[in-house]
Amino acid sequence: MELVDVTDSAKATYAAAGVSIEAGDEAVEKLKPWAAKAHRPEVLGGIGGFAGLFQLKLDRWKEPVLASSTDGVGTKIAVAQALDKHDTVGIDLVAMVVDDLVVCGAEPLFLQDYIAVGRVVPDRIAALVKGIAEGCVQAGCALLGGETAEHPGLMADGDYDISGTGVGVVEASAMLGPDRVRDGDVVIAMGSSGLHSNGYSLARHVLLEIARMPLEGHVEEFGRTLGEEMLEPTRIYAKDCLALAAEAEVRTFAHITGGGLAANLARVLPEGLHARLDRGTWTPAPVFALIAQRGRVEREEMEKTFNMGIGMVAVVSPEDVDRSLAVLTARHVPAWVLGEVTAGETGAVLAGDHPRF
Repeated sequence: MELVDVTDSAKATYAAAGVSIEAGDEAVEKLKPWAAKAHRPEVLGGIGGFAGLFQLKLDRWKEPVLASSTDGVGTKIAVAQALDKHDTVGIDLVAMVVDDLVVCGAEPLFLQDYIAVGRVVPDRIAALVKGIAEGCVQAGCALLGGETAEHPGLMADGDYDISGTGVGVVEASAMLGPDRVRDGDVVIAMGSSGLHSNGYSLARHVLLEIARMPLEGHVEEFGRTLGEEMLEPTRIYAKDCLALAAEAEVRTFAHITGGGLAANLARVLPEGLHARLDRGTWTPAPVFALIAQRGRVEREEMEKTFNMGIGMVAVVSPEDVDRSLAVLTARHVPAWVLGEVTAGETGAVLAGDHPRF
C-alpha cells in the first residue's frame, strides 16, 4: 500500500469539515442567561453537564405518574428563516410539547431541546433558546438542557430544525381522559393566537406561492405584515388548564393541533359518546379566511388542517360551565361554550356555519 504524504496545509481538521467547536462553545455561553430564566427549585446543577438533573419532590404526590411528550415546530421555521427572526419559534416548540402534557392533567416539569443546524451561528442559537426559555417560563417548567448539533454537508449553513421533549407529572387519581367524560358534559373552547404551528405547508403554499404575497407586506385584515401574522407565537395553555382543573370539574382537555378540531377532540372521547360542536359560536381569525379565499381551500380541508381559531378545548361537568368560563376569563383566555357531549356514535362533528367567514 502506497503512503501519501500530507503536508501541514492539507491536513484535515474538524473545522475544515464544517464543524466549529469554538462556535459551539460560544453559543453555549450566549444561551446560558436565557436558559437560566427558565428555572424551577427542583433543578440541580446548570446548563453544560452531560445530563440534566431534576429532583422530584415525592412528598407532593401519593401516586405520581410521569407524562412525556416530544414534538417540533414544522415548516413554520421556514418563515422564521426567511425573515431572519428566530426568537419566537422556540415559544411554539414549548407550546406543542407542554400543551400535549396538560391534556391528561400533567403539570409540565422540564423540557429539553434539540437544535440541528447546518452551521452554528452563536447569536442565532441564542435567539432560538431565548424563545424556548420564554415558552418554559410561560408554561411554568424548567429548561433542563439540550443539544445543538452541527450538520455540515447535510444541512445548508442557514438551515436549522428544532424539537423538544418535555416531562410532566400528575397524581394517578387526578389523571384526566376519556374515562371521565359523561353524557351531558359541555365542551368549552379556548381561542388560539392564530395559526399556531400546524398547517404551515399549506399556508405557505397558498399565501407565498399561489397568492405571491410578500412576507414583509402589510395586510389590512391583519393590521400588520404577513410575516408578523405568520410568526405570531402559539398560545401556551398549560398554566390556564391546570388552574381550570383545580377550580372546576374538568373531564379532559384536547390540544387542537394537526388534524383539526373534530379529530383531536375525538381522541379524548370514549366509545359511545359523541360531541356536537357549533360553528356559529365563533368567527375564525382573518388569516384563516384569507387562506381559504386565496387558495380556494374547501371548508373540510381547512378544518382538518388548521385550528380555525381554537387551540385547546376542555370538556367539563355541566354544573361547572359558568365557573370554568369565569376562571378562563380571569386569566385573559378567550373562552366560550362550543358544544356538548351526548350518547351516540363515537366522535365529534362540526355543525352550522361560521358568522362572516
